[in-house]
Amino acid sequence: MNSADSSSRHLVETEIAPTIEAFPPFGLSPETVDAVRERIRAQMTAAPDGPRVFPTITRTERHVPGLDGDPDVRVLYYEPQNRSAPHPALVWHHGGGYVMGSADDDDLTCRQIATETGAIVVSVDYRLAPETPAPGALRDSYATLKWLHDNSDELGIDRTGIAVGGASAGGGLAAAVAILARDKGIVPVSFQLLIYPMLDDRTAGPATPYAHTGEVVWTTSDNVYGWTSYLGHAPGVDDVSPYAAPARVEDVAGLPPAFICVGTLDLFVGEDITYAKRLLEKGIPTELHVHPGGPHGYNMVPGSRLSIIHARDFLGALTRHFGATVPAAVR
Repeated sequence: MNSADSSSRHLVETEIAPTIEAFPPFGLSPETVDAVRERIRAQMTAAPDGPRVFPTITRTERHVPGLDGDPDVRVLYYEPQNRSAPHPALVWHHGGGYVMGSADDDDLTCRQIATETGAIVVSVDYRLAPETPAPGALRDSYATLKWLHDNSDELGIDRTGIAVGGASAGGGLAAAVAILARDKGIVPVSFQLLIYPMLDDRTAGPATPYAHTGEVVWTTSDNVYGWTSYLGHAPGVDDVSPYAAPARVEDVAGLPPAFICVGTLDLFVGEDITYAKRLLEKGIPTELHVHPGGPHGYNMVPGSRLSIIHARDFLGALTRHFGATVPAAVR
């Protein structure tokens, strides 16, 4: 934020406030991005051991053929053990403002989703900006979605129950690939799980949309760097593609049902609420959760009230959806 008078730190939910206060700022810029990426890699290496926490999930690394002219896409494939029938699937996208992170970062999340829902989870290690600007990441995502659909019989997947999801920039990618899939009309997407999604480059404009957002974790300056890197030009200008910034889509009709969650202190709160409202106005089943006192990444403190509620809500939404899409004979 720009002034002490508008500080939001006293509004952070009390239980997570010490962790949020201690969270080191990204401070993203062309000069710092490599160091920030390395710091995140080091932090994730020290994360809890996934196989020990979720022992019934098998993880394999695969390489999916890229779209024409693109390199193969590395994915992490999470499969519940002892499956006996076609299961639904979730194409998952990690966060990182389009400029950092990897599929490995969300290992625990993907294992938890597979454990709790019985779905196969495929985490996309999409190419990052600024080295690969839009639509590189989206092409990686769509290639993975199409691969799952085209090979559903071999993989034991119910092709009518393929959902997309992700957190932050990953949520933005999930929303974008849902739009692209609708427009192409080849691969159906059954559901979109959007965790505090990064949807609108116009939020990176000169004025912060809401007074008490964007001070901690993911800041206004980080947002400008992320969008500039991904778009390849300044954000907020005319003619930005909805395949890059999903909030730019002219008509949301025909998009799949959605789950959207965001914190009240998140820079994305306005764009996420607006997107949910647009979906609802078109009659698209949409579940929206806005968490008081939650900054971006409000679920980063394991065992906190916000983290527990967050997991309950999004896993519940996925379980209900997958339960409805899986044929009764295989439930």
